[in-house]
Amino acid sequence: MTNEGSHLPPDHPDVRTGNVGVLLVNLGTPDAPTTGAVRRYLAEFLSDPRVVEIPRIVWKPILHGVILRTRPAKSAEAYQQVWMDEGSPLAIITAAQARGLQARLGEDVQVAYAMRYGKPSIADEIAKLKDAGCDRIVFAPLYPQYSGATTGTAMDALGDALKAMRWQPAIRTLPPYHDDPVYIEALRADLARQISALDFVPEVLLLSFHGMPERTLHLGDPYHCQCRKTARLLSDALMSEHPGLRIETSFQSRFGRAKWLEPFTEEVLAEEARGGTKRLAIAAPGFSADCLETLEELAIRGREQFQEAGGEQFAALSCLNDGEAGMAMLETFVRRELMGWV
Repeated sequence: MTNEGSHLPPDHPDVRTGNVGVLLVNLGTPDAPTTGAVRRYLAEFLSDPRVVEIPRIVWKPILHGVILRTRPAKSAEAYQQVWMDEGSPLAIITAAQARGLQARLGEDVQVAYAMRYGKPSIADEIAKLKDAGCDRIVFAPLYPQYSGATTGTAMDALGDALKAMRWQPAIRTLPPYHDDPVYIEALRADLARQISALDFVPEVLLLSFHGMPERTLHLGDPYHCQCRKTARLLSDALMSEHPGLRIETSFQSRFGRAKWLEPFTEEVLAEEARGGTKRLAIAAPGFSADCLETLEELAIRGREQFQEAGGEQFAALSCLNDGEAGMAMLETFVRRELMGWV
């Protein structure tokens, strides 16, 4: 809706209102698989006090004097192994999720996507939706389990964006959905389909969640408990179709010297192989889209860790991504939040 046809003075600035927007939000990615681009990305990511909860006076010299001088080159090599012709897998998949959701919701809603770190930024995309007349926006962080370092910092960035606006849109936020029956069923259906398509029958399905420092649990972050509940509900849901499948849970992506949530994915993979497991599949139900952590850390390095310890057949299962089960789930969640607006 604009000023056209109204009784405003002819010199009144054009203002668009009355539209509804949806903003999907994921963690972020560098612009390119190069040392410089990764350094810029890591500088933003690791400067967030929600991500690294160390006093700034202690952390800043470590970050700039050590981490950003050594880690970017190694991370760039990892990104190069999974980078696609169109760009970062995470960015490509998140954009596809936005397009798919737009097609499902129709013209009554404008769907966009943003990254907490990197581009497109949350502030830029909120501003674009507002400029397009969206005075009501559903803000949807794509994190099933809540953590201050994921959902919490996305909400911080939203608050910063709104703080800069004189005329703010109304906001609804998608809550974490770790135990939502729609999410569990989407995972069950998609993982069961992928397992059935394998050319071997796995003895073990390892559910690998992103790790967090253990102290976050003791400080009140619900992430660990929500991951465990997701794993329990998903295991129960899969048992009827795969009664002989043993399902285990682990945590990946340790960083630094702090004590992290256990057991560690790389150690579980090695222990399973040394213990006699020959056929294993791994899935990452806490990730809404495949990214460096699933495509390189699990699919490439995870296979090496399992097979070097004596395992034989290994499969890294895809995330929900923009597949049918995941998109149907996302549509259901967003339509709930849109009730009364659309």
